[in-house]
Amino acid sequence: MSTLLHRSYPLTKLIKFQPKNPVRSAVRALKLLALLPFAALLGGCDFVVLAPAGDIAAQQRDLVVISTVLMLIIVLPVMALTVLFAWRYRQSNTEAAYEPEWDHSTQLELVIWSAPLLIIICLGALTWMGTHLLDPYRSLGRIAADKPIERKDAPLDVQVVALDWKWLFLYPQYGVAAVNELAAPVDRPIRFRITASSVMNSFYIPALAGQIYAMPGMETKLHAVSNKEGTFRGFSANYSGAGFSGMHFDFKSVSPAEFDKWVASAKASGNMLGRSDYLQLERPSQNDPVRLYGTVDRDLYKLILNMCVEPGKMCMSEMMAIDAKGGLGHEGLNNTLPLTYDKYARRGAPLGSEPTFVAGICSIDELKDTPLREVTAPLDLTPLRGVGLQPPPFSPAFSPAHPSTSLLSGQRSKSES
Repeated sequence: MSTLLHRSYPLTKLIKFQPKNPVRSAVRALKLLALLPFAALLGGCDFVVLAPAGDIAAQQRDLVVISTVLMLIIVLPVMALTVLFAWRYRQSNTEAAYEPEWDHSTQLELVIWSAPLLIIICLGALTWMGTHLLDPYRSLGRIAADKPIERKDAPLDVQVVALDWKWLFLYPQYGVAAVNELAAPVDRPIRFRITASSVMNSFYIPALAGQIYAMPGMETKLHAVSNKEGTFRGFSANYSGAGFSGMHFDFKSVSPAEFDKWVASAKASGNMLGRSDYLQLERPSQNDPVRLYGTVDRDLYKLILNMCVEPGKMCMSEMMAIDAKGGLGHEGLNNTLPLTYDKYARRGAPLGSEPTFVAGICSIDELKDTPLREVTAPLDLTPLRGVGLQPPPFSPAFSPAHPSTSLLSGQRSKSES
């Protein structure tokens, strides 16, 4: 009987009749249940890039969507045809046409080459226009798609400084500043001027505009506008050290009246941000709370940009002006050699020696308040005056009889004659 059973039903068919293992089925069910929390997390995602609050970010969103759709025109048919060809021309399908001698089709060649070429042309034109129209240095041409800029829409100037590891926002038009908080009125153009104090960072508010880098000693610009009230997240999109994960801030898009209240609260805080205060703020710190400053040094951003916040230190603009005039020659080495970026020492880090910098030579008012080191003159000034030095050895080439007679010898010979 067993022999007959094995002949009639192969082993592979007998396995199908075996009952399922309940333990294995339970394990599979648990695996599916374990994936449900991840689905819940995805359901709570905030697609702020696809639903921004500013016109610039909305145009960038449209650029991404249009580019994706154009590329899907090729990607989707290729994926569908791959599955279709694999199914239609499988080995078991004997009804499919088998033409081993086929090698060319003009119609297919036109489709294969013309469609990608047209898409590349469209993507190139779209990229070219987007690169120029959405240039972060370009002033805004509109507030929204249906709202052009008028003369009364004066831009809000915001000076941004990326610190370790916090953000400093200066409002030169109002004389206030804030740490880890940015506020702006709705439908008012914002003109950002961005720099950094130490390492490179990336300033990014997804709901407002694209990211742009912040670098020490350099300035980048960004123009943007917010069209919707709310609180949006801003952060650094470039890793910058141990406190990078806490380097974020809130961007408050408020009504003009609420923005005036925010400025008034900053002025009422009583905090001052001068040069010495900034040097303390510049020291590395993590997860700093929001701080408002009602009084700010009007030249602070310029000094930060030129890396000369310390009194008496030569600014980069001064050094570049000297270099533009030809430099200081050999004597300039005494200035350029010790000019090192002393961020470690002046920020209180254990690395590096004492701060060393070049004294400014253009800001006379600052030099008056700068303590100068005492210079002790040498006791013996004879070598400096040239007194008591040994005369050079006598050479017959400089004798009065030689054609190359010195000026002194020539005068002597004339007097003798």
